[in-house]
Amino acid sequence: MEGEEFYGAAYKGSKQLTQQQIKTANATGFGAAADDYMERGIDLNEELVRNKPATYFFRMKGDAMQEAGIFDNDVLIVDRSIKLVNGKVIVAVLNGELLVRRFHKNFSSAFLIPENSRFKTINLAEFSDFLLWGVVTYVIHRV
Repeated sequence: MEGEEFYGAAYKGSKQLTQQQIKTANATGFGAAADDYMERGIDLNEELVRNKPATYFFRMKGDAMQEAGIFDNDVLIVDRSIKLVNGKVIVAVLNGELLVRRFHKNFSSAFLIPENSRFKTINLAEFSDFLLWGVVTYVIHRV
């Protein structure tokens, strides 16, 4: 913006410290009783991602899995290294279209099952172009 000036603090401090390096901050000189039980912050990558190179985040579009608790605009954490087994929720490409469905396999066929009665079950034997993109491990959505 023309004519406006912004000023910062002239003194930046002698040390650049991170939040983890500062254990307590009080002016009295006495530590708080809760400081003995203080833990470091929660790192969601550490908690939710098991295999970092094989994991990606995917935003859900649509309501095909709403009865499984996966809603439109939820963020799915998908791991490509997990073995595909019966009952897992997966991200797949079927004839060029990305789908999130529950995988089910019996003796003769494999199916992609939606968790919404408005959608039909897909028999994979009817399609030639099926590609697994990974298994959904976690769902993040707003309350």
